[in-house]
Amino acid sequence: GKARTAQPFWVVTENGTIERPFVTPLFAAMRSTFRLAFLLFVLLAAAWDVAHGQARKPLAYTVNLNDRTGDTFKVTLDVDDLGAENAVYQFASTAPGTYQVMDVGRYVRLFEATDASGRVIPSEQISTNQWRIQDPENVTRIRYELAETWDNPVDENPIYMMCGTSIEDDHAQINGQAVFGYPTEMQSRPLRIVLQRPADWMVGTALEADASGALLADDYDHVVDSPILLGRLSKAALDVRGSAVEIYTYSKTDQVHSDQILEAVRGILDAAGAFLGELPVDRYAFLFHFEDVSMGAWEHSYSSTYTLAEAQFEQSIVEGIPSTVAHEFLHIVTPLNIHSEVIGQFNFVTPTPSEHIWLYEGTTEWMSDISQLRGGVIDFENYLVRMSGKLQSNDRFDLTYSLSDLSFGSYSEKGQREWGNIYQRGAVVAALLDLELLRRSKGERGLREVILELAAKYGPDQAFDEKGFFDEFAAMTYSDIRPFFEKYVRGVEPLPVAEAFAAIGVGYQAEHRTGIMQPSFSMAMGLAGDRLVVNGRGGPAAECGVAEGDILLALNGMDVTLPTVQQAFMTMQGIAVDTPFTLRMRRGEAEVDLTCAKKLVERVDTHVLAPNPDATPEQLALRAAWMRNR
Repeated sequence: GKARTAQPFWVVTENGTIERPFVTPLFAAMRSTFRLAFLLFVLLAAAWDVAHGQARKPLAYTVNLNDRTGDTFKVTLDVDDLGAENAVYQFASTAPGTYQVMDVGRYVRLFEATDASGRVIPSEQISTNQWRIQDPENVTRIRYELAETWDNPVDENPIYMMCGTSIEDDHAQINGQAVFGYPTEMQSRPLRIVLQRPADWMVGTALEADASGALLADDYDHVVDSPILLGRLSKAALDVRGSAVEIYTYSKTDQVHSDQILEAVRGILDAAGAFLGELPVDRYAFLFHFEDVSMGAWEHSYSSTYTLAEAQFEQSIVEGIPSTVAHEFLHIVTPLNIHSEVIGQFNFVTPTPSEHIWLYEGTTEWMSDISQLRGGVIDFENYLVRMSGKLQSNDRFDLTYSLSDLSFGSYSEKGQREWGNIYQRGAVVAALLDLELLRRSKGERGLREVILELAAKYGPDQAFDEKGFFDEFAAMTYSDIRPFFEKYVRGVEPLPVAEAFAAIGVGYQAEHRTGIMQPSFSMAMGLAGDRLVVNGRGGPAAECGVAEGDILLALNGMDVTLPTVQQAFMTMQGIAVDTPFTLRMRRGEAEVDLTCAKKLVERVDTHVLAPNPDATPEQLALRAAWMRNR
């Protein structure tokens, strides 16, 4: 701290020397005593550093990927300094960015601890994700086997495929929380990971390796944040504003190569780089897994994972992959550089939600779209169509369920059903906030500028106050912006779309009847575990008895689960108008069979956004400011 007196008795300088501004008789008498005390302090500090260094000795993991029998990951941890406080071995209950219960302990097939002579030390499973070791002081090795999550279904809370694991003869996918655990009180210890693997397997990851090829992680959070894809991969790389970006791809039948993806996303990444101005990472890795189904992507601080279907590559490379890549890549801002203590000090034992998923996901989705607009990847009209689509999707969710409700309930069944709206309503709320900030500042400072200021203030190692963030945001911008969050993040008031977009000369229609007749069934679906749940229905679906909350089990006798959902949708698309088809639904504890049919209905466009031909010069000037990075 700073000196409290007008003039100190002594000053300790930055290089550690001691200077005397002046000497009093009292100080002269104390000088030798102080020197002895100071020397003792230095020695104690040195001793503490040695002890601290010992405490930071890496946890040494080995994963045997040469032995792939039983579809299990065979893991050993060599550790010889466990104490009573480290007696429980912890597997993850969840992981950052998934917002789902994982309970990785369900996949453990073997667990044992041994001493230096190989004698088994008794241990017992005390909860879904925890094993207690009876005599931890004598442990030198912990050995366990974990089943891969892809081919081992569970009764509830299945792990998203892009967040899970796969082990096959030509590749393996490792997400850290689904392969590694840690002894209690050792979450902050470094990890050294040896992957025993076939010699021709390529390794794709953002983790750095030592001279022997072992992967290094700063702590358990780091390894969870750094997925690994390895096997028969292709690789491509590019430079984005001075940062190395690598693309690793596994393709089951070699239909997809990293070079193809690189060409498809080059413009997107350049636009994202221009939006940020300077990337907060030196290196980034995209890990693509192409096989039979499309499930989506999962973001990490320095990498992202993608699970997609080979057969849909041509379609997804145009419609899905570029925007998904932009979204996941921009997570290098949120939550890497802007997050609350709930994310910064992540609780792998008990799922703990943060209220600010609107920021981590909704704002990131907004950044994805606006960066593409400002980077010339999409045009103005295309951007407005995307906003209209998000508003239309929002209508299919529970409009009484706020973004804060969604955040706090993200680990619940209700929250999982509503989860997709974080990318719809969440992104629109961010867009409206941006427009409000730009209007007030006359085009000088929008949400982008505030986000970059927050990233510079906090960065990856400092968290903002979970409960005080809305107040902090208002203090950084306008004191009376605070009600915006109460109305549209915590509350469910109708979004002020017309007023916000009018400021940039864009008109809004809540509903537009086209007079065009088209086939329709009008059933919106969400995700409930590995099944689809009805979260919106009207017209023909409602008429044949489909109810909100029904879980779709089968279409025309075909079981509908995540692996078969694409096939089911293609089957549905091929059914002609007025041709009966059957749906089997789970409704509560009962199963219900419904006979339904598509109908010709008038297409009614909702939430139409279009440029106003009579926009004023002031509106056009603000639009021009809105369409560029300042």
